[in-house]
Amino acid sequence: MTLDDIRREIDRIDAEMHRLLIERSGVIERLIAIKQRQGGGSAFRPAREASMLRAIVERHEGRLPVDTVEGIWRIIISTFTYVQSPYCVHIDVSHGEQAIRDSERFHFGFTVPVQPHFGAVGVIDSVRASAGDLGMFALDGGAAAGAWWMRLIEPDAPKVIARLPFVERPDHPAGLPVYVVAKPLSDGGARQVVLEALWMDRWRPDFAFRLAAAGGEIIGEAAWGHGFSALVARGGDAAPDALSRVLRDGGARDVRAGEIGSHAPRFEMAR
Repeated sequence: MTLDDIRREIDRIDAEMHRLLIERSGVIERLIAIKQRQGGGSAFRPAREASMLRAIVERHEGRLPVDTVEGIWRIIISTFTYVQSPYCVHIDVSHGEQAIRDSERFHFGFTVPVQPHFGAVGVIDSVRASAGDLGMFALDGGAAAGAWWMRLIEPDAPKVIARLPFVERPDHPAGLPVYVVAKPLSDGGARQVVLEALWMDRWRPDFAFRLAAAGGEIIGEAAWGHGFSALVARGGDAAPDALSRVLRDGGARDVRAGEIGSHAPRFEMAR
């Protein structure tokens, strides 16, 4: 083949990719019409997104970096979701604006509007007051956030629906670990990892070992009210009271627990 032949082949492939995007847009139009007839429903499907991304990464091959493939796919999904139901992403810039903006742009592209806040509390409150926005903040919620997870306990409060990045690798271009929160989803959520907010009258060093033995991973801990609170991740198949039970058995009094969201487990890409 000559260089001109190769360039014509590239042009053909580019035109076909564009045609497929237009075809996908037509499918989304039909999806919107069906949802409207059925009374609506959330456009966010975290479990489906995780499954699709895992399949994309597993079948990828060749010179093209997987970062590019993941980034393109994220933009396509996020933009078509925005076409279905416009939304804004509220971000916490208290850790520094560059890292969180890199994560937001990588996962949601440039079409979806962005609103900065200083701290997880502002993000959570804005999502709660919105019609259907998303929020994004680092796992610790910012230095001044304290036990931010306690703000997600009420049934109608926002919930964690994803932990990003989903594909785990040391050189990820948007590697800041973040949570994504949204208003409670009626379906489509990923349930492999469940997040629980635990509150107790006091904290003892052996509680961490007890929680770990019961399959719990402590994500955050802070004083709350007249006691102590911890954010703990557990497997979705564990009993709902498994973590609070081990704390009571260890001598904690007045233990309270509430689920504040769930997400897919991180997928570690094969080297």
